Amino acid sequence: MTRATLTISSKNYSSWSLRGWLLCRMAGIEFEEVPVNLDDPNVRRELLLLSPSVLVPRLVHNGVTVWDTLAIAEYCAEIAPEAGLLPADQATRAHCRAVSGEMHSGFYNLRSALPMNIKARHEKFKVFTGARPDIERIREIWSECLGTYGGPWLFGAHPTLADAMYAPVCSRFQTYAVDLDPKLAAYRDLVLSWPLFQEWAADASSEADEIIELEVEF
Repeated sequence: MTRATLTISSKNYSSWSLRGWLLCRMAGIEFEEVPVNLDDPNVRRELLLLSPSVLVPRLVHNGVTVWDTLAIAEYCAEIAPEAGLLPADQATRAHCRAVSGEMHSGFYNLRSALPMNIKARHEKFKVFTGARPDIERIREIWSECLGTYGGPWLFGAHPTLADAMYAPVCSRFQTYAVDLDPKLAAYRDLVLSWPLFQEWAADASSEADEIIELEVEF
């Protein structure tokens, strides 16, 4: 059987590649990483959202090709239910899907103001006004989930789809020194110390410091 592949872009800059990679690892899929060539004009158009479709990350597994992070998540949940990507309880599962979908389709101002850069650190960073409501909404989501399900992860004792979706936000909050209360800071630190995230971050540290002319977060 042909080994699965996961096409990804920059490990330092690509939040969507990180999400797809985490989901596949959480599901126990053994795959080969296929990095895109960031110097390819077609790839750059895709990453800059100038292409009509965005096909990274892209998973090829057992003859199935699936792209878009939420589609990858649903596929992984179907083939590996034991991984617990979605909670067992129906109402809790719906909540997990809702907050994950909100991350998938929203928070554009946050993405623009605080682009992912795992290696960077700012002791102080002035967040422009338009991104502040996004940050406050994420604080509300995290507080509600941790308060309702008891932590330490958003939906209880084990990481789920939601934690994979918000992992890049944890990185951004560290990079740009976003203020969090102790409970939310503890959650951020838990995600950043997650062995899967640490593995990704270690690879990110070996990449070039910047991608020239890439001005839109991807």
